[in-house]
Amino acid sequence: MLISAAMMPHGNPVLKPEDEETRKLAEVLKEIGRELSKAEVYVLISPHNVRMSEALRVIMAENLISWLGFAGVQLPGEYKTDKELAREICLKAKTEGLPVVDINFASLSGEYSRFPLTWGELIPLHFLEKRALVLLTPARHIPKETLVKFGEVVGEVLENYEKRAAFIASADHAHAHGNGPYGYAPEAKGYDELIMRIIQENRLEGLLEIPDELINKALPDSYWQLLVLYGVLRKVPMKLIKAAYTCPSYFGMGAALFIRE
Repeated sequence: MLISAAMMPHGNPVLKPEDEETRKLAEVLKEIGRELSKAEVYVLISPHNVRMSEALRVIMAENLISWLGFAGVQLPGEYKTDKELAREICLKAKTEGLPVVDINFASLSGEYSRFPLTWGELIPLHFLEKRALVLLTPARHIPKETLVKFGEVVGEVLENYEKRAAFIASADHAHAHGNGPYGYAPEAKGYDELIMRIIQENRLEGLLEIPDELINKALPDSYWQLLVLYGVLRKVPMKLIKAAYTCPSYFGMGAALFIRE
């Protein structure tokens, strides 16, 4: 059964907050951790592992191992994949005709079936109690409606699963706020404000109305995961408990906690 869902950032500033707004965001992440501790398994969608433009990915490797940090910050961690759940998600998505592939590495099972974790997974997981995990990855060059449909599939599978589950969208927002490698675009502020308004009003259907031009100029790292989150919440409606946002660097970060109605 799906009991909760969250949007969590994967930017290093939340690990050691240096300003009040980032500290507030970190407190919300801790609250998310307390709520999600009621789950027995996490399903986490992150943009920073295997990247394929036109296929969704379900990671089937048995062992998920910390490998790649960001900006010199390395977080330890080793997690087990809930392979039964991963298989159910993959098979259901394929049955629905969605462009999904299963990914493994080195060995089909056992200690050599390993897959690397990056900051995209490790930073959200830093705030969560350790649980079995299913790791998903979105695709940016498939229709928006396909991403929503994938989320509906995930939500349906989790709702019918025997274990209590939580869904997590690992998502940083616009990366064009300036003082960073992607330069400055005024659309970055507009994108982040719009996303957080959609989140705070709990009307994720508004994601489908965001113009492609705004997305392309703002350079977000959240839009595609949030479409999947929207699909999950379409299947299992939840109420928003808390949300927070800050932009201490060149990219925006937001968090949100949803629990069952």
